[in-house]
Amino acid sequence: MQNDEKPFINKNFAPEFGDMRAADFRRAGYEMIDWIADYFERLEDLPVLSQNQPNDLKTALPKAAPEKGEDFTAIFNDVENLILPAVTNWNHPNFHGLFSTSTSGAGIFGEMLAATFDMKAMLWRTSPASTELEETVLDWLRKMMNLDAGFKGIIYDTASVSTLHAIAAAREGLDLRIRENGMSGRADLPLLRVYTSEQSHSSVEKAVILLGLGQKGLRKIPTNERFEMDAQKLREAIEEDKRNGFLPFCVVATVGTTSTTSIDPIAEIVPVCEENAMWLHVDAAYAGSAAIVPELQSCLKGCEGADSVVTNPHKWMFTPFDLSVLYCRHLDLLKQAFSLVPEYLKTNETVTNQMDYGIQLGRRFRALKLWFVIRYFGQSGLIGRIREHCRLAKLLAAWIESDENWELLAPVPFALVCFRACPQAVENLEELNEKIMNAINASGKAYISHTKLDGKFTLRVSIGSLRVEERHIEKLWNLLNENLSLAKSES
Repeated sequence: MQNDEKPFINKNFAPEFGDMRAADFRRAGYEMIDWIADYFERLEDLPVLSQNQPNDLKTALPKAAPEKGEDFTAIFNDVENLILPAVTNWNHPNFHGLFSTSTSGAGIFGEMLAATFDMKAMLWRTSPASTELEETVLDWLRKMMNLDAGFKGIIYDTASVSTLHAIAAAREGLDLRIRENGMSGRADLPLLRVYTSEQSHSSVEKAVILLGLGQKGLRKIPTNERFEMDAQKLREAIEEDKRNGFLPFCVVATVGTTSTTSIDPIAEIVPVCEENAMWLHVDAAYAGSAAIVPELQSCLKGCEGADSVVTNPHKWMFTPFDLSVLYCRHLDLLKQAFSLVPEYLKTNETVTNQMDYGIQLGRRFRALKLWFVIRYFGQSGLIGRIREHCRLAKLLAAWIESDENWELLAPVPFALVCFRACPQAVENLEELNEKIMNAINASGKAYISHTKLDGKFTLRVSIGSLRVEERHIEKLWNLLNENLSLAKSES
């Protein structure tokens, strides 16, 4: 609603108390579904990135809440007029930045029903459907990923939280009574060390900060020319730390790093962890979905020796954000680390109570949307779509390699391509590539992101939208070359 408009008073609201009338709910619901369907159909006519300037939306919104209820039609009109222009369209087939993710119709329906039931999955008694469906659908996914039956799954919101819980369980396994006595003021407690590669996600560092281990408790291991953790350097770092009186207890390896989707050598890291009685957590937040594709399942080779693995169906399995799955061999340690049962939550059933396995008490019914997605697309449908994304990435990589003005800067194991423009006539390639990226993004025609590899400004193109086709990759390739020509002429 614009500031100078008179509010539309809701004359059809239920008398004095209660919710929206059933007839009004049906009318608004049909309109909502029509709008969502239209939104997906017109996505390509919308800019990928919002063209709003900072504070545009805030300026257009009233400064105070309405005194009386408004008709839902008026509210929904403002979604079109105010909210949509401020939306960056992650579902857009030309969204190639960060990790390209997208929702699906089946997933949206699952999300709607989860909101309808509004259950808080703490005890089995408060949420039998959530508790039992989660166990079932995560076992389906485990089998699809070819993980062994020793892994049991639990759903959290993001990989950051899944990784936090894995490291907490690893710390609990040390039997240092940290749960009871904490870490501060203890002369008997050595410096605890977690190890990860220099290419790992920032969530690992945040987890050690939150768990009280401090940034000093994290040691980053160098990578090789393919940006994979060097297992020998890991071994050497652990040995050095033990000589210095530190206590190594956890390694976080990555399958599908954020910058390049590189794959740490899990099979080489497992023996290092076993020799030193250390927990191995594998961050497969992005690439775990790829493991459902038969020819890509080798990416998780070695995970039979891991203690925990995280994967995010909201990244590459067309499930609405958020849904992260932690597979863990030692749910007893996870429960030992987090379970607190006050009197009002005690029950007599011998069942799984999901509140025991994390920092949250109430949890959303997230399993429902994943169940919808897997059933709607089927294993073959999901495999085919992920396989196609990888094909498109290999196609773009082939175009880059065949053009002397461009160069690949990392392998392409999945559906992310890292590269840069490198025409011979230009001296400042950093400035050139940043200019190309900014011009494409500002145009609204596509969105790409960047990283730094070996000190080089690197363009990243992620391919993962449910709606992407080969023509969208051709469009992006043309945009890259057009903007390279423009940037060169301006240099």
